Amino acid sequence: MARKNRRDRSAAPHPLPMDGSVYFGTREQEGPSWTMGEIYLVRQMGSSAAKKFYVCPGCNQNIPPGVAHVVAWPKEIGRGPDDRRHWHKPCWERR
Repeated sequence: MARKNRRDRSAAPHPLPMDGSVYFGTREQEGPSWTMGEIYLVRQMGSSAAKKFYVCPGCNQNIPPGVAHVVAWPKEIGRGPDDRRHWHKPCWERR
């Protein structure tokens, strides 16, 4: 008798959280001082994944393509790409 290698189609897929916290390497940290201790989700962006210019909110300088940096967004109100901010690693560490 042949085996059936099929998944159970009746099981609904698990919805992923909209805040991006499912990505590998995402961690929670306290945000910048002006957020009054709000928790941020933080992820390292490697140099090969950095494809665009960004402006670091810590120093108001450009982060050019190909430079590794940190992406951070508020956990509670971070609902989309508009809430993410790209920081230089040293700027994020001294926030």
